[in-house]
Amino acid sequence: MTKKHYDVLVVGGGMVGAALAAALGLHGITVAVFDQKMPEPFAAEALPDIRVSALSQASEALLRKVGAWSLMQSMRMCPYRKMAVWEKLEHPFSQRFNQTLFDAADAHFEQLGFIVENRVTQLGLLEALKDNDSVDLHCPVTIEHINLSGQQPELTLQDGRVFSGELLVGADGAQSRVREQAGIRLETSEYAQQCFVATVEIAGGQQDITWQAFTPTGPEAFLPLPDINGRSYASVVWYHQPEPIRRLMSLANQQRTDELINEIETTFPTELPEIKALHECSYFPLARRHAINYYTQGVVLVGDAAHTINPLAGQGVNLGFQDVAWLGQHLFDAKKQQRNLGSADVLAGYEKARRKDNLLMMTTMDAFYHTFSNNSLPLKLARNAMLAIAGKNRPAVTQVMKYAMGVSGKKPEWLLQ
Repeated sequence: MTKKHYDVLVVGGGMVGAALAAALGLHGITVAVFDQKMPEPFAAEALPDIRVSALSQASEALLRKVGAWSLMQSMRMCPYRKMAVWEKLEHPFSQRFNQTLFDAADAHFEQLGFIVENRVTQLGLLEALKDNDSVDLHCPVTIEHINLSGQQPELTLQDGRVFSGELLVGADGAQSRVREQAGIRLETSEYAQQCFVATVEIAGGQQDITWQAFTPTGPEAFLPLPDINGRSYASVVWYHQPEPIRRLMSLANQQRTDELINEIETTFPTELPEIKALHECSYFPLARRHAINYYTQGVVLVGDAAHTINPLAGQGVNLGFQDVAWLGQHLFDAKKQQRNLGSADVLAGYEKARRKDNLLMMTTMDAFYHTFSNNSLPLKLARNAMLAIAGKNRPAVTQVMKYAMGVSGKKPEWLLQ
């Protein structure tokens, strides 16, 4: 069987892999994307999917540039304009003196970002790829073999088809097969906490604020979701030790939803709207992972294949989209200069652009995790004093907010054109 050649082979058609393919295709780089499964289109009245992300302004800019944002808007998303952070304390009189509030109006933006179902983002990107003549999507397929021993990477599918490219991109998630085949090692540390997530129907209409209340066993968080057919929804996120998480899941598995709702409502802060119904719940362990290198000759990693982060601030997919933005820039420059896209010097530029920022965000989230998981009185007093002071320092709050939104700092040239 003949071998088909592309400039770039992307393993993984999820949000990050599809975004990279869309960006490369717009610049005339030929791309083949491979995945085992894609999300199915859904009806407008379908309930929200449990997998959601908080997309930043920087991610919105990227998704607009590759033609996916308007397609996503035609489905659904929920803007959030404010984000509040505080530590839950035992004494009611002191509950909110330690709150830091991030308000988009302070940075002269309409919103901080959008809560979007992952399937909406992925479907928007896949729809954008249909109009891109430089990109071919191969799905559903199973990769039988990855050959990295030759001059160029090669993939052999289970049906016998063979594909080659100058560059193989691992966008295949935290358990990346591409990373494993390339022999790129991973630094991993497991967190003591796990994460319980529930999609709920709420009273009171669509919210425009997301909040996170820290406790010694982990944060309790609220993410607003878009209204559907006149009903309002939210994602409730509860970080805790493994045993309490198992108990919450057992209530769900035994269909004791009234008990589960009652436990959430009596535990969470009073800001939580009344829960009218529980629709879906799940849980997942938490781990920090960081690839020792983001590349080797002919192979590069993006998104969760390169790094996973504590999801405290919902920055995971935003980091992945910034990987796309900077890898795209280095590949566009290499293409213009007629350099091999898989050469080590091209990929080294991408890693230099991203490793420091990714590590900074990972370290910051770890600092929050360890600081608020410690129940010693001196540390508790210090961190609440810090939150109280930060909450009143609006210029500093605005700078932190702009950084989280991705609107400060250097940006790739192609996104500014």
